[in-house]
Amino acid sequence: MSRSRILPGLLLLSAALPLEAADRWPEWRGTTGQGVSDATNLPTRWSEEENVAWKTAVPGLGWSTPVIADGVVYLTTATHVPASKEEARERQKTTTNSQPLIISDSVSLSVVALDLKSGRILLTREVLTEQNPQMIHIDNSYATPTPVIDNNRLYCHFGPYGTVGLETKTLEVLWTNRDLRVKHENGPGSSPVLWNDILIIHCDGIDQQYIVALDKHTGNVAWKTARSGKLNDEPQLRKSYATPLIVDINSSPVVVSPAADWVYGYDPSTGTELWKLNYGVLGFSNAGRPVAGHGIAYICTGYMKAELLALKFDTSGRPQEIWRYTKQVPNVASPLLVGDELYFASDRGMVSCIDAVTGESLWTERIGSRYWASPICADGRLYFFDKDGTTTVLKPGRRFEQLSQNRLDGELMATAAAVDGSLLLRTDKAVYCLRENETP
Repeated sequence: MSRSRILPGLLLLSAALPLEAADRWPEWRGTTGQGVSDATNLPTRWSEEENVAWKTAVPGLGWSTPVIADGVVYLTTATHVPASKEEARERQKTTTNSQPLIISDSVSLSVVALDLKSGRILLTREVLTEQNPQMIHIDNSYATPTPVIDNNRLYCHFGPYGTVGLETKTLEVLWTNRDLRVKHENGPGSSPVLWNDILIIHCDGIDQQYIVALDKHTGNVAWKTARSGKLNDEPQLRKSYATPLIVDINSSPVVVSPAADWVYGYDPSTGTELWKLNYGVLGFSNAGRPVAGHGIAYICTGYMKAELLALKFDTSGRPQEIWRYTKQVPNVASPLLVGDELYFASDRGMVSCIDAVTGESLWTERIGSRYWASPICADGRLYFFDKDGTTTVLKPGRRFEQLSQNRLDGELMATAAAVDGSLLLRTDKAVYCLRENETP
């Protein structure tokens, strides 16, 4: 792995959350929110018969990442009742969305707790139900946003269907908020971010677009800020599913918040908009999370043709684009910053490595067919997750070096979680815990 460098004249950005022991995975993309883990002793090879400590089927479907604390794995899941064919045809007429959609009569949203050591289901709690839920994209789920763990509390967001705060030991629901109603049509995607005593959530639908903070103790709205940038006249091009990243800019925390056509900066304590920058290209339905380092924030613009923007911040804290990269940039998956290199996998199976400071292309290789899940770096290795259930393990560096490819049953659309000794993957069939020299 290359040595990280800090260049003169650049402001160092870092995730606002402190780095913790490698036995926790508290939110989407781990402790720092950037997909990099200090976890060690992870496997590089596995199959259905090799290095699988346990495999647990979970009722329903969800693409949320498992989160882990105190030896317990938490995840969200959804079970839906399909609408009749006649009802589905009638509801399809109400939208201009041309994507293949799931149309349901009802949906049940639940939280599941599993024992990290054995995979045994400890608790299952239905937390929300919804009649005639919004239609969702056929590749999505009703339980895609990843929960957040904070000490003995778990916060779960299900897009327009609601947000809940739970006690981790019993999964008792402490509060519920069902006021964040926007029309996604492709289903929920943005994960909540915890900062001090608030949960920060993106709500970017075709009908309204805003960012909101909920009090983590009560679920009440602490602040709410409408997006200010002019959007496309076509409502279907106004939606976004991205997750923000909180970074330190000039020693102050800033919410770096990608949305349709714009990236914004907000004061996390008040929701005040500090700045905004237009992508310069059409960008919507973006689902990745930014990464930051070397005094630069890196933003993927999303559909129609994704581009990667590198934003440097001046002494006033405002961003300036210093370069952009336009080849094989993902629409959905997040980039990964490791040392001096940025890595990302396109929707069509190409993985790229570029210089994080200059934007110079270092290498591009085909490793699979389609990527939705965001990659992670753990135990000094890169893990990329193909929809077909294949994980490709690479050695970080300025030269392409593949260590292994490993296949599990089912589709793999959820980002992995890593803690010391255990790599957790979630397919549409089961949750897997992968460990060296163990079999189910």
